Parts: sequence; C-alpha cells; structure tokens
Amino acid sequence: MHGFANPKRFLSLARWLTPALLGSGVVLTALALLWGLFYVPPDRLMGETVRILFIHVPSAWLGMGGWAAIAISSLVLLVWKHPLAAIAARAAAVPGMVFTAICLATGSIWGRPTWGTWWVWDGRLTSMLVLLFLYAGYIALAQAASRDGASARIPAIFGLVGAINIPIINRSVVWWNSLHQPPSITMGKSAIDPAFLWPLGVAVLGFSLIFGGVVLARMRALLAEFQAEARMRRRALEAA
Repeated sequence: MHGFANPKRFLSLARWLTPALLGSGVVLTALALLWGLFYVPPDRLMGETVRILFIHVPSAWLGMGGWAAIAISSLVLLVWKHPLAAIAARAAAVPGMVFTAICLATGSIWGRPTWGTWWVWDGRLTSMLVLLFLYAGYIALAQAASRDGASARIPAIFGLVGAINIPIINRSVVWWNSLHQPPSITMGKSAIDPAFLWPLGVAVLGFSLIFGGVVLARMRALLAEFQAEARMRRRALEAA
C-alpha cells in the first residue's frame, strides 16, 4: 500500500491505467447496453421497462461502492496516514454522487409504470436519497478543508460515520416492508433469469471500469492542482 505513497510512482501507474480503464469500460458498457436494449426479451411482468435494469443496478452498485471507497480511504488516512488517501477519497466522491443521482432518477422512472408513482418514502429509496445528501456534505466539507488549510481528518471522520448508511441501504428491503423488490442476487444464488443476468454482469463491470478510470483521472488532476499550489507558494516565499 505504501509503495505508491510517492506521487511520481503513483502517476507513472495512473498515466497508462486511466485510459485503459476508461476505454475498456466504455466498450463493455456499450456492449451491455446494446445487448440489454435490443436483444434481451421483455420481462413477463414488467415488459419493456425492465431494460432500465441495465443502468439502474450498476448505478446503485457504484453509488454505494463510491462511499465504500471514501470510507476505506478515510480509514487508511486516519490509521496509516497515507499521503494519497485523502486525495483518493475526494476523487471518488463526485463520481459516486453522480451514480447515486442516476440511480435515483432511473429508479423513479422505473417506479412510475411499476408502482404507479414517481416516488415513495420507501426504506431503500429514502436511504439512497440520504446517501446523495451525504455525498453533497462530504464534497463541501472536503473542499472547505482543502481551501482553508484544515486537517483532512475532519472529512475522513465524516466519511467513516457516513458508511453506516451503506448496510442500511443494502438490508432496507429485508428490514422493512418495502415496495422495492427483495434482493435478486445473494450469496451463491440469483433470482434473475440468465437472459438478463449476463448482460447485467457486463454492464456492472463496464460501469465499474469507467468509475475506476474517472477516479484515477480525478486523482491526477487533484495532484496536479496541489503541486501547482505548492510551486506558487514556494515562489511567493522566494520573492518575499
């Protein structure tokens, strides 16, 4: 883990890994969406609306995965004081928030013909909305800490506390009487027909690769920003 604490070493890896992740992710996502939109048969109960599955489920997965990345990076920062951990957490926040918003939007669109309403204060929907607000709070807190020169430990603690919401999202359809369907994929078994499961798996992989590429690209941009600020401060001190 500490082998990539040196920014130069990290950048040498990220420089070729970023386009590799983005390129392969775009190809797999396009393949999965074409497969799901044009070759998968309509569902017996939901009809053509089932095709939202191939965007909604990967977005939900990455909305939760993005906060898991923030929590892990925050733990690494607080325990091991890894110099890139805070940057990794900040880099994962924006794409995680975007995927959470996509999940909520596609879920609302899917809910209209399925449930007869755009929104219900269901356990799963409400906890995902809370996650969106947590992302907004974390981004604002991390930006304020960076701008004011405050300790990165403050947003890191917030990132760890906010992780409590992830198991709540995951188990909400089990703990509460919910309009949302129960888990379709559990350990060792799946309730999804293979005709839908295979393109869904490709979609999840494709979206995940895009997410990873975006996080690396944002880490590179944040490092470049910090290095530029450090050079400006050094020149200001030399001029003084």
